[in-house]
Parts: sequence; structure tokens; C-alpha cells
Amino acid sequence: MPTRRRALAVLLLLLLLVAASLVVGLAAGTLPVSTADLLSLVGGEGSGMGAEVVRTLRLPRVLGAFACGGLLALAGALMQVLLRNPLADPYVLGISGGAAVGALSAMLLGFSLMGLNLLAFGGALGAMLLVFGLAHGDSSWTQTRLLLTGVIIAAGCGAVVALILSITPEQKLHGMLFWLMGDAGQILRPGPALAALAVGLACAMPFARELNLLARGATLASSLGVAVPRLRGLIYLLASLLTAFAVTTAGSIGFIGLVVPHLLRLALGNDQRLLLPAATLAGGALLVLADTLARTVVAPQQLPVGVLTALIGVPIFLFLLARQPAAKP
Repeated sequence: MPTRRRALAVLLLLLLLVAASLVVGLAAGTLPVSTADLLSLVGGEGSGMGAEVVRTLRLPRVLGAFACGGLLALAGALMQVLLRNPLADPYVLGISGGAAVGALSAMLLGFSLMGLNLLAFGGALGAMLLVFGLAHGDSSWTQTRLLLTGVIIAAGCGAVVALILSITPEQKLHGMLFWLMGDAGQILRPGPALAALAVGLACAMPFARELNLLARGATLASSLGVAVPRLRGLIYLLASLLTAFAVTTAGSIGFIGLVVPHLLRLALGNDQRLLLPAATLAGGALLVLADTLARTVVAPQQLPVGVLTALIGVPIFLFLLARQPAAKP
């Protein structure tokens, strides 16, 4: 099959997967809803318990989960190009750790949901600025320096998180741990996350050609007219903001940004013009399905969605790692 036809087939399959995941997410639960009734309920027709559950509880949660999955996968694809590492993760630069410090501080102080979101986003931005400022240093910005700085900041944030958990009253501890493992159940207004996803993808796509060149090496990209330092800064800023929006909306959810871009790269190649929108669709669909499992597999009890993404992501990660060619001595 020619490359273009294969790419179109993969994108079509991803669109069908997104549609199927949304239908399953809206229909499944302790109060099942038939697919025939979904359109009328979502469109505002009908009443009763089923309509209330679908419109008020499931629809915001499903749309929010799709937005967060798309944000993480898009950030992961950008981060893997930025660091030239196909196994890079959007959380590797400490953004999630900064958001966790802000969110847990808000919970400890008894802030409202809005205050929690503001502090979480502020913590993520603070970590982003700290990593970029320290990595930039004397203007000798490199992928290695950025990665090492991010790892150190992430470790520091982890220590602060452990300190907060150690002094937290027992009645607040469960909510904090649930947030740290990812929770889409608190998403009441998915609009901001969906808007961030649309804006993020729209901002990334114009740089797809330059990202293709950067993926082949900074020297080659620079020789072909790419302003490499400017492009790196923009991509780091965009990927960090996407991660911050996702973490603020649904907590810390791992492996989506690691596994999805890598799997799609195996299917589509490394053309960012195809990989970025494909990763957005696949990441959103995967998180919707994982969240549906999280709230149905042991219903009425709900599991943290980050636990399920980790259970799915770990074996896939090990499989991808095993496929890497061994280094020659």
C-alpha cells in the first residue's frame, strides 16, 4: 500500500476509534444507556435519570478525558522531537511535579476547586520557567542539559510532594493520593482543556516541516534555514503548556505521552504532519477507554485512571524497549 494511502487509512481508523471510545464512554456504567438513545440524550432531548447521568456526569468526563489524552500525546510527540529521544515522556522535565506541588498545597490549605486548578497550573508554569532558565544558563542550551535539569527539578518536586503527604491530616490523604494517580471524575468543565488541545495542535502544525528537519539533527536543520534555538524554545514552551493543562485538569496520568507517539511512529513513520494529529486522536481515545474501564471494572468503586494507563503502558514500553537494536560494542 502506498504511503499516502496507508496514512489515510490509519487516520480513518483513528477517527473511528475516537467515535467508538466516546460512545462506549457515554453508554457504559452502573446505569447503562443504549447507543440508540445517546444521540437524543446528548442533543438535549429526553429526561429522567439516564438523561441526567449522561449530560451532567458522563459527557463532561468523557470530553475532558479525550482532551487530556490528546494533550498528553501531543506533548509527548513534541517532547520526543525536542529531545531526539523516541522514549521521552512529557513529564520528564518536571512539569507534572510542579503541578503536583501546587495542587497538593491547595488541598492541604483547603482551597476550592478553582484555587486548586490555579495553584496546580501555577506550579507547572513555575517548574517550566525554572527548568528553562537553569537549562539556558549561559545560552549553551542543549537537549542533554535540558533533560538533566528537568530530572533534577522533578526529583526536587517529588521530595516536596512527599513532605506535603507526610504532614497531611489523614482525612485529606485519600483525595491527594487519588489526584496523584489521575482522576478524570473531577472534570466538570471540559471546555478549557478542549480549547487548549485545539489551540495547541493549531500552533504545532505550522512547525511540522521544521520539526521533521530537527528530528534529523540540529546541524542539518540549521543548514537548511531552521532557526534551531528559537524552534526549540517554542516547542518546549508549547509542550510544557499542554502538559500543564492536562495535569491541572485530570491529575498525573502517565504513559499516554510516552507510548502513543512511539506506536504511531512505527505505523506512520516520523513525518510530524501526520504524527501530531494522529497522536492527538489516539491519545484522546486511549484515555477515554482507560477512564471508562476505571469507573466500570469494579463499579461502583472507581479506580484512578493513571493506574490503568500504567498497567497498559508498562508492558508496551517494555516491548518497545526490547525492539530497540542493541548497541554495537
